[in-house]
Amino acid sequence: MLKNTKVFNLLLLSIITTLILAACSSNNGASESDQAGANASEGESYEVEHAMGTASIKGTPKKVVILTNEGTEALLAMGVKPVGAVQSWLGDTWYDHIKEGMEGVEVVGTESAVNLEAIVALQPDLIIGNKLRQEDIYEQLNAIAPTVFAETLRGDWQENFKLYAQALNKEEEGNKVLGDFDARVADLSEQLGDKLEQEVSIIRFTAGDVRIYHKDSFSGIILDQLGFARPESQDVDDFAEMNTTKERIPAMDGDILFYFSYETGDGEASKIKDEWLEDPLFKNLEVAKAGNVHEVSDPVWNTAGGALAASLMLDDIERLFLEVE
Repeated sequence: MLKNTKVFNLLLLSIITTLILAACSSNNGASESDQAGANASEGESYEVEHAMGTASIKGTPKKVVILTNEGTEALLAMGVKPVGAVQSWLGDTWYDHIKEGMEGVEVVGTESAVNLEAIVALQPDLIIGNKLRQEDIYEQLNAIAPTVFAETLRGDWQENFKLYAQALNKEEEGNKVLGDFDARVADLSEQLGDKLEQEVSIIRFTAGDVRIYHKDSFSGIILDQLGFARPESQDVDDFAEMNTTKERIPAMDGDILFYFSYETGDGEASKIKDEWLEDPLFKNLEVAKAGNVHEVSDPVWNTAGGALAASLMLDDIERLFLEVE
């Protein structure tokens, strides 16, 4: 009997020691903030329906990896700094307007070429991506951490934003961001008044393509929310007229024209832009002769495609139409 008791006690001590060592190993080198985050994550699980199924997430995620540019802006707008993110399409790693908020964030590839090894090393407790961009690696991502995918990337950034807020367990913060934006749109629209009757034309120059943007684009949706008129050929509920030829320059006319260039640093997009702006057909546009052609930021008016860029676009419109500094 005594012998059996000693064996039992030794076995129990061995189990306890193993558990303690495992716990110490998992927390080895962790900072106090890491531990606080881990403790804060302990809570009830919640489920999020998304493009690839249902994700079960425990507590409020603290270490989030984001795999789209507009998703990065959504996180920052809700006060969440990701541990990892895909790099911006333009700029030195990050767009200028988010650079300060992304200090210390690890790059995990691009939207179209995600670095799985970099994500594994970050040990995230939530990954947010996009079916359009990353469907083929969803299973691998979901094996690393609960993964939530938006269906696609559209001009209406607010749709994906709502999903992100739910995934982050920050729906209250998300609703505030959306509410504040909608309130500002309503206020700015009221201030613009009759100026909204001006037909706004939107053009984009890239190295291999010139586009006339329609209403279902990032800038087009915001202009529509404000209530701006569009030229008849651009007052269409789709994305854009792509691969535009110079014969279509007359379709660019309007009362005011905004253009932006996807310039990666090799000068090719700028070369195309200059060529088109100097073309006699362009110079003959009424909007050009009236001097109402304005260059704006491609990341802000198009490429970033998220909450922060949307707010900055409103800043531009306020400045250009109401002469507010």
